[in-house]
Amino acid sequence: MSDSVRRICIVGMGIALFVVFSLCLQVPVFENYYLCLGYVAMAVYCYSVGTAEGTLVGVLGVILYCLVISGLRGMPGWAAGNIVIGLALGALFRFTRDREFTLPVAIISGIVIVAACAVGILGVKSAVEWMLYSQPFVLRVAKSVYAFWADAFVLIVSLPICRIIDRRVLKYLPEGKN
Repeated sequence: MSDSVRRICIVGMGIALFVVFSLCLQVPVFENYYLCLGYVAMAVYCYSVGTAEGTLVGVLGVILYCLVISGLRGMPGWAAGNIVIGLALGALFRFTRDREFTLPVAIISGIVIVAACAVGILGVKSAVEWMLYSQPFVLRVAKSVYAFWADAFVLIVSLPICRIIDRRVLKYLPEGKN
């Protein structure tokens, strides 16, 4: 199998994992919001496979997830927000991947993840929904606060999972492409 076909298959599996984790592993945290464990797949892909691939997993995964559960409602905002989060995770992991996971690295990683979720969910997602649905921006931000904290939590908890799974994922990637 050629390297490009293998990479496409690997990204397709990540998208499927995002959808399955989001649908099947629902942990309720707030009123009507569940932890989106699909972000674990996105984080692992950003960490082990690459920024573009991880971002695609997050964007296309949330699009498919939204189509399955609710049609187009909410999907454009989540997809746009996941672009920001995926790019931020990729940049973070580029700098922290080869470093020992010390307390300062963990703190910096947590701060970057919370900031990325704030920009992606509270900012971009809310702005897209404000433009599409003509609801006040402040209302959209207020409705996104639960998702912001829950998703930031999942991504922070994903950090050790990324490091553990990384060695196993690398053996399936084309040589020199990571």
